[in-house]
Amino acid sequence: MRLAAFGLAALLSTVAATTAAQSQTAPTQGAWTPPRSALSSAIPSFEEDTALQAAVAAETRPAADRARDAARRPYEALTFWGLTPGMTVVEIEPGGASWWRHILEPYAAATGGRYVGVNRPLEGMGVEAGSADFILVARAFHNWSRDGRTQPYLKAFYAALKPGGILAVEQHRSAEGLNVADVASTGYVPESYVIHEAQDAGFVLEARSELNANPRDDHDHPFGVWTLPPVRQSQARDGSAALTPDQRATFDAVGESDRMTLRFRKPE
Repeated sequence: MRLAAFGLAALLSTVAATTAAQSQTAPTQGAWTPPRSALSSAIPSFEEDTALQAAVAAETRPAADRARDAARRPYEALTFWGLTPGMTVVEIEPGGASWWRHILEPYAAATGGRYVGVNRPLEGMGVEAGSADFILVARAFHNWSRDGRTQPYLKAFYAALKPGGILAVEQHRSAEGLNVADVASTGYVPESYVIHEAQDAGFVLEARSELNANPRDDHDHPFGVWTLPPVRQSQARDGSAALTPDQRATFDAVGESDRMTLRFRKPE
């Protein structure tokens, strides 16, 4: 695994290796569930949700958000996860950009539901215990794994959800067989790690989708996942190395990260 601080010569060889690897998909190992190669990339069919279509298409969403729809597929992801009208929806750590919030909050308002954004789950989930229908976690497990928050947070989510409630996960995905402690600092974690942690907290894995898979992403970049769009980090924080314009273009061509898309459910 490359470190963020490295010499320019090492960076040049890194980009060459990245370009050569873009035509290959990282291997998946392990016997925890059926391998990714056995998964269908087809999107499950759900009843058309015109209110959700309207929320996604709304011109009130920031233009920068809508520009990312091709990479994040919000309508397809939310229907895969099982979002339906009238739900009480909790988004964990929506962040300053609030990308999902700009869809979920107006959708909940339009369908008689409720949206709650929660930044510190251990201080309160913003809903009564056992009352949430849907909890969304997007791109956060790599942070939680580094300071022991994963299990406490998952237990808080479990308590907040009603029986049968959904835990929806979108997360940057590393190759299998890697140590979480070694890759989390790059923004990626193995899919098996997320599944194992959620199951330990009592959740049942109901479905996995390759909706957000990106075979061009080899998961190994000079500045971690933040090298890729939308962050596009192009220089080490200590100034020790920077991408050339050609190198920047190479990483931009990868697109957004390879991501797992998982649906868990709290048992009835």
